[in-house]
Amino acid sequence: MKHFSNISTLIFDFGGVLIDLDMNQSILNFKKLGVENVEKYLSNFGQSGFFMQLEKGKISADEFRSEIRKMTTNTITDKEIDDAWNAFLVRIPSEKLDIVYELRKKYRVIMLSNTNAIHFPYAEQTFFSYKNRSIDEYFDKCYRSYDMKMAKPDAEIFEAILNQEQVAANRCLLLDDGPKNIEQAKKLGMQTYFVDPKEDLSFLLTNINEHL
Repeated sequence: MKHFSNISTLIFDFGGVLIDLDMNQSILNFKKLGVENVEKYLSNFGQSGFFMQLEKGKISADEFRSEIRKMTTNTITDKEIDDAWNAFLVRIPSEKLDIVYELRKKYRVIMLSNTNAIHFPYAEQTFFSYKNRSIDEYFDKCYRSYDMKMAKPDAEIFEAILNQEQVAANRCLLLDDGPKNIEQAKKLGMQTYFVDPKEDLSFLLTNINEHL
């Protein structure tokens, strides 16, 4: 296992690292609404077009829904659009929530996610009520691309986190499933761990600075 040293801050990606994703189900649900070719904007590692504009907070949720409606001749409601888009988000395994909860007792734990004004409120309400906890009990801070008006893998979002956290890059461990995100973080001097899909994160409960 790779060795990490002097870690004080854990930076978790959200999609694919903590929450399981199903892009195909979201695409299928959009197609059921008559929204065609939506897949050209979507991938598990990043969005493009007006989907990315939503992720970067460049357009509002209402403007996003208007763009979706331009892709179909059907009349579709806001809820139908949101439900199709939120089908991307499947579940957070309870064991991962327990792990993050325990890690926060020893480290500063933050989330850095490319997400949007439709996905994140839904995820917060739906997936973080485990054991009657709230998201604030898992993370010291959540950094969301749509609030920050920037997104991974651009260097500026990582630099903004380091500045706001007032932490040296080499004291941070980024856990991410995006190769480009890992590459950029390394360039800035951060320690990184590439998370494979569905990977069990229980190894984090050992002493990170000694046993990885």
